[in-house]
Amino acid sequence: MQTSETIIGRYAPDFELPGITGEVHHLRTYLERYSAIGVVFMANRCPKVRQYLDRLKQIQSEFSHRNFTLVGINPNDGDGDPEESFEKMREFKTEFDLNFPYVRDVTQDVAKGFNVEVTPQAFLIDKSGRVCYGGAIDDNADDPNGVQQAYFKDAIVRLLDNGDVEPFGTDAIGCAVQWKDEK
Repeated sequence: MQTSETIIGRYAPDFELPGITGEVHHLRTYLERYSAIGVVFMANRCPKVRQYLDRLKQIQSEFSHRNFTLVGINPNDGDGDPEESFEKMREFKTEFDLNFPYVRDVTQDVAKGFNVEVTPQAFLIDKSGRVCYGGAIDDNADDPNGVQQAYFKDAIVRLLDNGDVEPFGTDAIGCAVQWKDEK
């Protein structure tokens, strides 16, 4: 059993996280405003995250008019790795022209609550706050044209079309989270 499965089907850990432009992002506020919330744990320096950025931006663009939002959360230790600092997150958002919020999990409590292991690792949360999906974005990080199963996108479509998704998960592949206590 994969670790991320422990959160799937349960309520998402609430969060109140600082964004890179100074605002605070609350899961509770997102639940009040959106029918579905995609949370993707990501990191500036992870090559797999960079491979998925265009796909993530496309997901945000495609579903934003359907009462969906995506939120990128950086769980990495920004003190231990200067490439993961707030300043570098700002540069990352600008360089890659992200069309969704990018926030910092300073204490890493949110990542631990979601049982995040790697970046990128995606989760889909329904209006009630239940985690409907957790794991990989799709089955081919290396080649967007070679994707056979778009797990995350398919879960979003099912949730928005039917209002319900049978909770399921896949194994995410990427860079290990840099935990503060692993120095």
